[in-house]
Amino acid sequence: MAAGLPAVAADAAAPAACTATVYLTFDTGSQSQAELVAHTLQRHHIKATFFMANEKTINGDYSLDPSWAAYWKARVAEGHAFGTHTFDHVYVQHDATDGGFSVKPQFGALAGKTLNWTPQQYCAEINRVAQRFTELTGAKIDPLWRAPGGRLTPHLLAAGTSCGYAHAGWSPAGFSGDELPSEKWPNAVLLKRMLRDLKDGDIVMAHLGIWSRRDPWAPAVLEPLISGLERKGYCFATLRDHPSYRHLFKPASSS
Repeated sequence: MAAGLPAVAADAAAPAACTATVYLTFDTGSQSQAELVAHTLQRHHIKATFFMANEKTINGDYSLDPSWAAYWKARVAEGHAFGTHTFDHVYVQHDATDGGFSVKPQFGALAGKTLNWTPQQYCAEINRVAQRFTELTGAKIDPLWRAPGGRLTPHLLAAGTSCGYAHAGWSPAGFSGDELPSEKWPNAVLLKRMLRDLKDGDIVMAHLGIWSRRDPWAPAVLEPLISGLERKGYCFATLRDHPSYRHLFKPASSS
């Protein structure tokens, strides 16, 4: 994992009161910004939600390899939430007439191939992340799922629901733009847009590193985004506390 992070000042002070809440979420990616993201969240005492796939990293390994166990264990200990992003980062293409759908994995043995899957096959795919997460950390994943690219079809949504996962996308204003070309979408523009447009209850989506972006998003945007929202009275929480998902985490009432 990344080393040589710059020294930082003392922990950022928490805002005195919250007037609104934003939900930061991070999908796996190249992992080039994984340590920076964790470091920034620690300083601001923020809990976020991580959606995990087994993606190739800048280290030449994969984000759910045993080499990343310490990273994920540390995030569990910090109290973050975790969802599945499909093991091989599988994009849906379109629904089929038989109740299934066409998909294309980005990683794994079948990377780049168009496949026809049943709902049961997709359920097994998203559960692979849950199984690996428990192997790496000893913890259980939350019942949250995010389809790669946010792409959904009616059959796919039904499949995820049938195997016990609630799909978690992101708000229009919460699209960080960290996967867009930095030449056309510089970090200053993305930051200004988010500070202007984010509102109470919005879900923000960014990645732990994007291969294609020349000027990485997180080093330039994450800290000023958090600080700017804090100055406006915003606080941060995981999707366990989001109005659309918190019912999933309520303890069963005793009879």
